[in-house]
Amino acid sequence: MNCRDCQSALPDLLLDPTAPSIADAQAHVDSCAECRQELQALQATMSLLDTWEAPDPSPYFDQKLAVLLREEQSKPPVGWFERMRSRLLFNTGRQFRPALAGAFALALLIGGGAFADLANVHLNQLDKAPASAIVTDLQVLDNNDQALQTMDQLLQDENSPDDASGSPIS
Repeated sequence: MNCRDCQSALPDLLLDPTAPSIADAQAHVDSCAECRQELQALQATMSLLDTWEAPDPSPYFDQKLAVLLREEQSKPPVGWFERMRSRLLFNTGRQFRPALAGAFALALLIGGGAFADLANVHLNQLDKAPASAIVTDLQVLDNNDQALQTMDQLLQDENSPDDASGSPIS
């Protein structure tokens, strides 16, 4: 085991020196003077922390804190950004609920409209799939055939003896 690996295992060695998973770290500490010194420094720090006692809070701590909070809330904010920040931090948010509901409704309408439009575009693209050259040529011939039939009908109507004048047009 090298010193870097041993350094990461020192807290485990300090808290539970009998654990079988840190036997390699214990062997390294026994053979390395730097790591042994580091472990001794950690043990000294932990023993110092064991003797330290936290001071008791003042019996009026909660009341003093509440007074300070009320004073901070009653101070007028300095600028526009501070006013917005104080509204967001200290208010319940009731005044923002209608605006927030309107924003969500608008987002829903825009999102739904965009989805509907994209769905229609996708369906229209499927309907207008590109035709092969053979299909296109057959459609052109069919349109030309219809135009020729219409022209034939017009010419036949002009040459028919049912005209009001009774004479054929030449």
